[in-house]
Amino acid sequence: MSQRDHRFPSGSPTGSPADIAECQGRVGYVFRDPGLLVSALTHASGAQHRLASNERLEFLGDAILGFLVCERLFQLFPDSLEGDLTRIKSVVVSRETCSRLSEQLGLVDFLIVGKGLAVNRPVPSSVLSDLFESLVAAIYLDGGMEAVRPIVERLLEPEIEQVASGALGSNHKSLLQQWAQRDFGVTPTYEVLRESGPDHSKSFYVTAQIGSRQYSPAWGRNKKEAEQRAASNALLELRGESSE
Repeated sequence: MSQRDHRFPSGSPTGSPADIAECQGRVGYVFRDPGLLVSALTHASGAQHRLASNERLEFLGDAILGFLVCERLFQLFPDSLEGDLTRIKSVVVSRETCSRLSEQLGLVDFLIVGKGLAVNRPVPSSVLSDLFESLVAAIYLDGGMEAVRPIVERLLEPEIEQVASGALGSNHKSLLQQWAQRDFGVTPTYEVLRESGPDHSKSFYVTAQIGSRQYSPAWGRNKKEAEQRAASNALLELRGESSE
């Protein structure tokens, strides 16, 4: 269901135990203090006063989300420059992405709004985005960074992979690094199998290795180029395609 199909609930939830339990099930986290989840789900129109709404949580969640995504990008792409990482981060933590994740979790079903908004009309993407960021902050306040980190990584890892594939383009080493860490829990290594040519113009024959498995090697006019081509071969083989 696309965002434009989402509507404010006609009978707005009130944070009942049943709603809280179902919401926690969708998110995959059980709150020690369910009141934090209720606050995260409360739009300003449904709060007794602005401080009881999710506005302050949204402010904190935005910062936490940005930090966790930056941390993950730093780990996944050790060969990428600051500009590349910034471009990926700007898309991954955008309002559009946060809104889409709210939809994915079905958070709008639990959104607490005032009577003026509890009608059958579309929910603005800004409300859905704030809802997700507020949830991130609530989990952080309830369980700390170690509680929120795996949830953010689980939800945003596919987003990171998709954006990175376009933003990094031919940086096959970075993409292989992400794949290897996600699926095998290890970092790829590269081995020079052969060298050719005079010292001032050598070519290198390099293979990428993940764990005990070596992938098809590739030639390059320098080690960097050879490693990129070897990483490209490894990615092709991991996807079940023929390497060059």
